[in-house]
Amino acid sequence: MTTQRMPALFLGHGSPMNVLEDNRYTRAWAQLGETLPRPKAIVVVSAHWFTRGTGVTAMEAPKTIHDFGGFPQALYDTHYPAPGSPELAQQLVDLLAPVPVALDKEAWGFDHGSWGVLIKMYPEADIPMVQLSIDSTKPAAWHLEMGRKLAALRDQGIMLVASGNVVHNLRTARWHGENTPYPWAESFNEYVKANLTWQGPAEQHPLVNYLDHEGGSLSNPTAEHFLPLLYVLGSWDGKEPVTIAVDGIEMGSLSMLSVVVG
Repeated sequence: MTTQRMPALFLGHGSPMNVLEDNRYTRAWAQLGETLPRPKAIVVVSAHWFTRGTGVTAMEAPKTIHDFGGFPQALYDTHYPAPGSPELAQQLVDLLAPVPVALDKEAWGFDHGSWGVLIKMYPEADIPMVQLSIDSTKPAAWHLEMGRKLAALRDQGIMLVASGNVVHNLRTARWHGENTPYPWAESFNEYVKANLTWQGPAEQHPLVNYLDHEGGSLSNPTAEHFLPLLYVLGSWDGKEPVTIAVDGIEMGSLSMLSVVVG
């Protein structure tokens, strides 16, 4: 029996309010869930689990983490009870060696970067899932290499879903009124799209060296929302189609770009 190679997704998650809202981004995520082959499990990488070292959720029933404040009560009342998979967590430990991966059996769970998008893709919450943390101490090329290691899972019916935003500057966000993108945000978003299928040594990849772009540091004053993209690009085999599921910039400086590999 052959297992269909699963796609790898980068989803621009944006505001936690997308959990409650129906908009073109959430509809695009829902359509992915309806049209892509159904995975037997999901490995999710979220901007909101940014750690020293690498961890993976290894509990049977991970909790839903409401890691935000000041939102309507309905958002805190929403839970995503997807089952965990200690077996898949252990598989990640073995696959990513010699990188040490800590099995997290109680501290974390699914944060809004992960469950906030997957609740739209798979609202039944019936697909086993583990969350892998992002090591804040490592350079960008290292995260691309992690994606290359994770690619093997895609041939086993396991979907890789990474969640962040390639432009994420809340300090400059236009919270009320005008929604026109800043020129630097638009320029950087276009730069990302233009380099999704770049091939060459990891250390020379334009998206590994994203801070070299004139809008790179303004678009990403911190790295955690950008780095998840590199896990997905690292899992690309150089031949599969790379497509854009949805795109747009909200509040002037928040890119909602979502990318499908495979």
